[in-house]
Amino acid sequence: MSGQILCLSLIASTLACSTAQAERMSVLDNGTIRIGIDLDRGGSITFFAEKEGANTINSRDFGRQIQQSYYGGPQPFGTAHPGWKGWPWNPIGTGDVYDHSSRIVEHSNDGKTLHVKTIPMQWALNNVPGDCTFETWIRLEGRAAHVRCRLNNDRADKTTYPAMSQELPAVYTVGTLYRLFTYDGNTPFTGAPLRQIQNAGPPWAGWKGTENWAALVDDQSRGVGVIHPGVYTYTGGFHDKPGQGGPKDNSTGYMSPVRSEILDPNIHYEYHYDLVLDTLDAIRAYAVAHRVKDSRPDAHFGQDRQHWTYRNATDAGFPTNGELRIKPGRDDPQLIGPEQWWAAESAPKLSIRAAYKTQQRRAQLYWSVPGQGFSEDRRADFEIVADGVYHTYEIDLASRPTYKGTITGLRFDPIPAGAEGDEIRIESISWKPATDR
Repeated sequence: MSGQILCLSLIASTLACSTAQAERMSVLDNGTIRIGIDLDRGGSITFFAEKEGANTINSRDFGRQIQQSYYGGPQPFGTAHPGWKGWPWNPIGTGDVYDHSSRIVEHSNDGKTLHVKTIPMQWALNNVPGDCTFETWIRLEGRAAHVRCRLNNDRADKTTYPAMSQELPAVYTVGTLYRLFTYDGNTPFTGAPLRQIQNAGPPWAGWKGTENWAALVDDQSRGVGVIHPGVYTYTGGFHDKPGQGGPKDNSTGYMSPVRSEILDPNIHYEYHYDLVLDTLDAIRAYAVAHRVKDSRPDAHFGQDRQHWTYRNATDAGFPTNGELRIKPGRDDPQLIGPEQWWAAESAPKLSIRAAYKTQQRRAQLYWSVPGQGFSEDRRADFEIVADGVYHTYEIDLASRPTYKGTITGLRFDPIPAGAEGDEIRIESISWKPATDR
């Protein structure tokens, strides 16, 4: 363990190193905001405050804080705590339900960037480390903390399990930040009215955060926002008594950007998000300023799946090495793209680079619109060449009468049904034109 290590005592909201009760913390301070990780709790974020302000993060148990948490198969996994029966594989950054802490194996803090590497614990099991590591990098800019996270899997179980929803990240706040706001309408980034999420959980509420953010604020509309550009599914709510409670009390707010991902046994999976400590209006303005500038589909499968997942199909695993190698199931194989919001007229065509070795000769492309899933009236069929050679398939979406307005995602059914020995290789799925090699 190296770098600058500071002690943080949460007494009268001041920094101190003089009490035996002080938690071992590593802190960044830019003169406007401060953020700290707990070196005895796996390096999870347990402190986030204005220069002279109180801590906004709840740490009553090891399942709270701001931390990485991932889900995968099998389900159930191991012998779970009685309160968490049927729980899947779920390493988390702080520790397990039995209060065993995750272990830090690397740490550095040069005053500008904080880095920590952790062996996490399986949340629902008794003192079982995850066969993986977590890494976190943090830096501050103004009233925002930029956080980069990485999961490094090294699982003994070499099975690639189906996709599960991932918390990216999980954020728990103190009870005074009890008003949960977001924008979940169909006209994002236009200044349309926000909505307050009214939910006492768990179970938590779910919604479409179409501006890619959520915030928990106090009665003066000041608090913490989490911004994950490009993620549209959110979950959250408030537990116990609203408007009261500190970092160690039961009352807590929760919010999390969520995305479905396949987590291979050897995957290196990264994401980044921002935490903003400010007014509700300022948090929203930050999200608008840092949004994804071009949300049209443009997936090139050089090293990973680009957030695409499967039903009734599998692939060759991580890394992708330049292409997806799809093994279709016998019945209705589907490739499902990440949620993305774009104007239909901005992407009138879609190009798919694929090589087919199958008995089938027909493929289908579906698209979704706000508030509705995939359906047969939003579908384009096209013929494929099953000679094992790469071809570019250009689908004229603009000619379809139902391809209009806002589009929220794609589903690619490469063939109606698979057979023994079938394989489909895919280099890219993009709104940009492609050419045959």
